[in-house]
Amino acid sequence: MQGKSTALNIYEADTPGVSAIAAVGFLHEAITATVSRRPTPYLSAAVRRAFSWRYAVLKRTMDILLASILIVLFFPVMLVVALAVALTSPGPIFFSQERLGRFGAPFRIIKFRSMYTRKHKDNVFEINGHRRSDEDRRNEAAYPLNKDAPDPRITPVGRIIRKLSLDELPQLFNVLLGDMSLVGPRPIVEAEVSLYGQHFAYYDLFRPGITGLWQVSGRSDVGFERRVLFDRDYASKWSCLLDFKILTQTIPAVVTMRGAY
Repeated sequence: MQGKSTALNIYEADTPGVSAIAAVGFLHEAITATVSRRPTPYLSAAVRRAFSWRYAVLKRTMDILLASILIVLFFPVMLVVALAVALTSPGPIFFSQERLGRFGAPFRIIKFRSMYTRKHKDNVFEINGHRRSDEDRRNEAAYPLNKDAPDPRITPVGRIIRKLSLDELPQLFNVLLGDMSLVGPRPIVEAEVSLYGQHFAYYDLFRPGITGLWQVSGRSDVGFERRVLFDRDYASKWSCLLDFKILTQTIPAVVTMRGAY
C-alpha cells in the first residue's frame, strides 16, 4: 500500500487555458507525464477542476453541511439497522475495509455489515477470470467486481439493507472525516488499480463518493469498463451543479433498487 506516499508529478505547459498544471502522474504508474507527452483534454480538464477553489472550498463545505443534516435525519434509521444486524446474525455491527482515497491515501470505509462473518474467496482477479500473481494472491482485501445475484455470503437482513442502500449510511461519517465526498468515484481497493490502467488518474484526483455516476446508472448492472469511463467523465466534467444532479438522481435510483444486490 503506497498510502500517503503517493506522489504527484506536475509539470507546466503552455497549453491555452492551462496555467500551472497540465498533467498528473501517479506513483501507481497510471500516467507518466513528460514534457514531450501532453495529457488528453479529459485529463487537463480533470486536473483544473480537481485543484480549483470550487472543489477545495465549495464542495467540501457542501459535503460537511449535507452530511451533518443527513446524519441527524437518518440517525433513527441507523439505530434500527444496527439492531437488526446485531440481532439476526453473529458478528460485528459494522464492516470496515481499507480503500484508496484521493491521491492514493488509504482510509477505512465504514458500512453496516451485510454479510456473514465467515471468510469467503473473493479476490477481484480470481472472480473476474484473471491469472493471479503471488502478489495478487496475498491481497486478501479485494472484493468481487461482478456481483452474484443472489450472493450466498449476504445475510437476509443484509439483502434488504443493500437493496435500499442503507448499509452505506455510516459512510456519512467518512464524509465528515474528509476521507470521502457525498458524490465522487466509487471507492476501490488496491487490487483494482491495475484494472483501471491509465484511467486510474481520474479516480485518484477526486475523493471517492457515497454516490456517483455509476450508482445512478445501474450500479452492479454496469460493467467494470463502463464504470471506469464514468469516473473519467465525472472527473473531466465536475461541477457543483453536476454533483447536485447526481444527488437528485440518487433518490429514484435507491427507490427503484436497480442494480442493487
